[in-house]
Amino acid sequence: MDELKISGIQAHGFHGVFDFEQHDGQLFLVDLLLHLDLKKSGESDALEDTVDYGVMTARVKELIESGPYRLIERLAEVIATTLKREFSLSNIEVTVHKPEAPVGVKVSDISVTIRR
Repeated sequence: MDELKISGIQAHGFHGVFDFEQHDGQLFLVDLLLHLDLKKSGESDALEDTVDYGVMTARVKELIESGPYRLIERLAEVIATTLKREFSLSNIEVTVHKPEAPVGVKVSDISVTIRR
C-alpha cells in the first residue's frame, strides 16, 4: 500500500472535560496517514483517481469545529469514521494533537493516534 500524509490541519475546537475548554475552546491539530493504492493516479495524473486532499482537509476542519467532545479520543474516532465513509478508505491513521491541554504541567503536546 502507498501512503498519503497530511500533517498539521489546524482549527479551533471546543473539546475537553473542563467547562472552560468547552466554552473558550483551543487549538487542535490533526495529522492523517492514508494507506491506499496511488498507482492509478500516478499514471493518469488525474485528480479523480486519487483523494482530493483539499476537500479532505476542509472536512477535517469542520469536524474539529463540531462537537464538543469531552475526549480527543472521541474526536479522533469521529474523524476516522467520517473520512473512511465519505472517501471510501480502507485504512486510515488519525492523530489528534491538543498542544494547549490543561494538565497542570508544561508540555509541548498531548496527542492520541488511532488506526482504523
